[in-house]
Amino acid sequence: MAPALSNGSGWPADVLIVEDDPIIAIDFEDRLLGFGVTGVRTVGSVKQALDAIAKRTPDFALLDVELIRETSFAIAERLTALKVPFVFVTGYGAEARIPPELAGRPRLQKPCSSDALEAALKLRAVG
Repeated sequence: MAPALSNGSGWPADVLIVEDDPIIAIDFEDRLLGFGVTGVRTVGSVKQALDAIAKRTPDFALLDVELIRETSFAIAERLTALKVPFVFVTGYGAEARIPPELAGRPRLQKPCSSDALEAALKLRAVG
């Protein structure tokens, strides 16, 4: 399944947010919609994310590294296989333990500014 096409505004048509903190997820969603993204889906676990990806491949994803009792690395591997660009989001900064094969992926430090989020969204580098 190919990623969704841009909605014509230059923004991805469908962004998947994987975040276990509902307040942070709502903040990301509000900011993405404010930028002009038309479709945002939010999930809080690896299983929910993999199910969402299987139903419809996103155009872009924000992945919280540390979810409750799990990490988002299985999601990152699935998105990489599908060639879907994503950004890791972490509150742990350089201390975040990211596997070597994913270590080169873009990261945003929580809390991130709207400018940093917008830049990551515009870049959408597959990496």
